[in-house]
Parts: sequence; structure tokens; C-alpha cells
Amino acid sequence: MPRSTMTRAFPLGFLVAMLSCLATGCGGDKTYRVSGKVTFKGQPIPSGMIYFTPDASKGNKGPGGFASIKDGAYDTGAEGGQGAVGGPVIIKIEAIDPSGATGTPDKAGEVIAGKALFPAYQITADLPTSDSTKDIDVPAEAVKGQPKKDIIIP
Repeated sequence: MPRSTMTRAFPLGFLVAMLSCLATGCGGDKTYRVSGKVTFKGQPIPSGMIYFTPDASKGNKGPGGFASIKDGAYDTGAEGGQGAVGGPVIIKIEAIDPSGATGTPDKAGEVIAGKALFPAYQITADLPTSDSTKDIDVPAEAVKGQPKKDIIIP
């Protein structure tokens, strides 16, 4: 297979997982499946991503977890996701309304996949050291944004 074809066929999820692993360390830390529902103003978030980053300020470490949000649900155990470590984590939610998708590249050459429903929203949580369910309702105030924090999230 020519190199250019192989590059295009390389799964994006695998690349994200590898970068996450490099950024946070891929030791023998056990990860767990986290799933649940994500709503904004009581309505399911149509599309987006959810990230679970160990909260280093509380002594937690390990690889970051992530999953796609589709129709208000996420599952780190689904294809393209990665489990999260237990303990204190920072949860980041990015939500997209795909009805705003243009399918055409913008000035930077990126295809617009939809309109952000709100700026990236972050909360903290303490996840168990077992598979779990975590439902999150993003409040309406999230559209106002949150103060920037010096947190690197894969």
C-alpha cells in the first residue's frame, strides 16, 4: 500500500489514543469503562466528545479516557473510545450541533462539522475503581464559558 494511502487509512481513534498515552503516561494503570448520558439544558447533546483526565492536583495519574457523544449517550468501551482511571478526574465536554455542518472547508481548510453548543465545559468528579455510569447535565450557563485553566486534556 502506498504511504499516502496508508496514512489516510490509519484510524484516527488509534492516533488520539496514542497521543493521549504519550501525554499522560501509559504505565500499568488500570482503566475502567465509563458510560452514561449527557444533556444540555435537559436535552440530549446530539454529537461531541467527552474526556476524562486524571486530576494531578489531587494525586491521580494515568492515561486519559475519552468517548464520542452521540444522541446524548457516551461509552468509553465503544469503538474509538478509551477507558478512564478511577479516582479524581477532570471531565471535559465538547458539544456540537451537526445541523450547522457545511461540509465545505473554511479558510484554514478544515471542514465545519457543526456549531459548538457551548465552549468546552469542565467539571471534576471522583470515579470508582470499577466500571461505572456517570450522567451529566451541562447547565444553560455553560454558554457563557468558564475561566481558562492550565490543564492539558488530550
